[in-house]
Amino acid sequence: MRLIVVGTGGMAKNHVEHFARIPGVEIVGAVDTDATRLTAFCDTFDIKKRFLSLDEALAWGEFDAVTNVTPDKAHHPTTLPLLAAGKHVLCEKPLAENHEKALEMTEAAERAGVVNMVNLTYRNVAQLQKAREMVISGEIGTVKHVEASYLQSWLVSRAWGDWRSESKWLWRLSTGHGSNGVLGDIGIHILDFAAYGAATDIDHVFARLKTFAKAPGERIGEYTLDANDSFSMSVDFANGALGVVHASRWATGHLNELKLRIYGERGGLEVTHSPNGSELRGCLGDDTETATWKVIEVPPVPTNYERFADAVMTGSSQDPSFRHAANLQRVLDLAMVTETERRELKV
Repeated sequence: MRLIVVGTGGMAKNHVEHFARIPGVEIVGAVDTDATRLTAFCDTFDIKKRFLSLDEALAWGEFDAVTNVTPDKAHHPTTLPLLAAGKHVLCEKPLAENHEKALEMTEAAERAGVVNMVNLTYRNVAQLQKAREMVISGEIGTVKHVEASYLQSWLVSRAWGDWRSESKWLWRLSTGHGSNGVLGDIGIHILDFAAYGAATDIDHVFARLKTFAKAPGERIGEYTLDANDSFSMSVDFANGALGVVHASRWATGHLNELKLRIYGERGGLEVTHSPNGSELRGCLGDDTETATWKVIEVPPVPTNYERFADAVMTGSSQDPSFRHAANLQRVLDLAMVTETERRELKV
């Protein structure tokens, strides 16, 4: 598989490092409109072909697949011409800024008949995959209640950098710079974590969003700090279960933690993922009588990068697909509407 990288910002490094370890994958080029960034990136990873526009790369055309690591608002305009050219695409999340654009990308990919995946990175968590298997196999019975959270603390900690002075964080706080806040940035991750782990889709949503004061006049330089910092969401799942989902960048003491609790009529499961590792615990069988939780050991699973490469090389399809990501984007879009209208909406 001959692969090019579109967008050479921070996340591109992770993509290249993962793909470089996969047998049969050759990284043959990179695209970025910033010449300095492009040169530094390609020099670091010894990438020969360098393009300052996507049109240049498409005119060259000697590649099979693309990993699209451009900023959120660039996913739509960069992915569509790639699909039209018949290229397989792994796109960073979210697929697009809104459901309308995400659906257009989905339908274009399906018409083109190419492999299309979205890098919802927490699908790489083996414990989440195992929890889903256990739910599907009926080990905890019918799921009744789901609780999911995504907690970050970079608004109260400098562990990842200083949001007050660094553009890579400030843009995430500004709607004018393409951010939909914590809902758009990590909301898609925790919704996927919850729905995938519980093996059921979300079909009703009601959300509350909150933007907290952070600076004088709520502005730092060119950035107006108006994007939401926290959200809480009540959801109904297609299987009848009730769910509570929330996320915040103000979660002191939690650098980057996802947690999922799935409660069924015969048992419960808890998945925790943080920089320190991942864990799956279960309260099953006779242990439900004593509320005893035990760690469940789980073997590694293929990463999204490995599954994308396998899909391209074998001609198979893999999840999470563009359509799945578009469906999640619809939930996010409706969540914004429910905040404004203060009412539940059907997905």
